[in-house]
Amino acid sequence: MTSTDPGTTAAPRPLIRAACTEDLAGVGGIREHAIRTSTGLWTDELPTPAQLEAWFREHLERGAMLVAVDPALEGPEAVLGYASYGPLVPKNGYRFTAENSVYLRPEAQGRGLGTALLGALLDLCREHGMHSVVALVEAGNTASIRLHERFGFVEAGRLVEAGWKFDRWWDLVHLQLRL
Repeated sequence: MTSTDPGTTAAPRPLIRAACTEDLAGVGGIREHAIRTSTGLWTDELPTPAQLEAWFREHLERGAMLVAVDPALEGPEAVLGYASYGPLVPKNGYRFTAENSVYLRPEAQGRGLGTALLGALLDLCREHGMHSVVALVEAGNTASIRLHERFGFVEAGRLVEAGWKFDRWWDLVHLQLRL
């Protein structure tokens, strides 16, 4: 955003970069919020600090996580969102098919960060030799479905009442992009 008033300066644009160890608290906070409030992560159990750290380090070691950060902020609040990928199924035959995740802080939504993170993540998947990327999305999450469709993902399947959270059943849409 630019200003016509020469006395003002535009806020620094969020930066998308590879995640580093200092991002653990910010990413962990985003995941915790998603577990508590959304159907994005189908679990009711918050990870222990050790479980969160192990999950995070696994992604760092594979170079499979990006973050969007606000350069004007410091600490966990600087992390506005993250995108990561992991194996769709932890078996050797699936090694070229990734499952992706994109999560944002609520206040960071609607600013194009999800689009920027997913685009950068798909580039990273290509660099890492992935052939296919799959998104597993709750069927009512039309914003996430539309985001993935803008990048060429197509619905590859739907599982009715596949997950249980918030005392009800949820349908799961499988979206796939062949790179």
